[in-house]
Amino acid sequence: MKKLILTAALAAMAGGAVQAQDMGAAAAPAVAETAPVPALATSNAILRAGTPVALSMMEEITTKDKAAKVGQRFMLEVSAPVEVNGVTVIPAGTPAWGELVGVRNKGMWGKSGKLDAKLLFLRVNGRQIRLTGSFDDKGVTGTAGVVGAIALVPIAGFFMTGTSALLPKGGVVSGFVDEDIELAIANTKPAPMAVAAPLAVEAEVVGEDDASD
Repeated sequence: MKKLILTAALAAMAGGAVQAQDMGAAAAPAVAETAPVPALATSNAILRAGTPVALSMMEEITTKDKAAKVGQRFMLEVSAPVEVNGVTVIPAGTPAWGELVGVRNKGMWGKSGKLDAKLLFLRVNGRQIRLTGSFDDKGVTGTAGVVGAIALVPIAGFFMTGTSALLPKGGVVSGFVDEDIELAIANTKPAPMAVAAPLAVEAEVVGEDDASD
């Protein structure tokens, strides 16, 4: 009798668990699949990310007298116009900015200074366009001379320092556009210039009578 009661209890518990599972499955909300966001349809031209931009330094940056600091911003300018479909979208002279991300001052034992920088953005017609690109400039160490001096005169060698790093004004820097920019011009190339065909020159026909004269 006890065995029958235990069996009935187990069956009831199993039935309750199945019913709870069914209710939980029914209560769980269905996860809808989201469709991919379609690309923006536009008939305008696009200044594409990766477009090269030639720049030049508008100021001198140097580690001399420990003048350069990490995080220091400096100005550049676009040195050659950037065109899309034959239209200049970034003219020469457009201002741009960069930032120092690494500074090492010159030190003892001939250790020279070093500057590491990255491009940030340019600004044209009131719009800011992100740039990408990094560059550096190292002072000349003259390793052989320094090692020779240290080997012969250790005390004098200790006081020998390297050179300061320098990013000169007017120095050439290469960068790239870092984002797609929709332009306010149609995505069409200018039509080729129409050149009229040369006029046909009528050949003068000499008749037999004229030939006999």
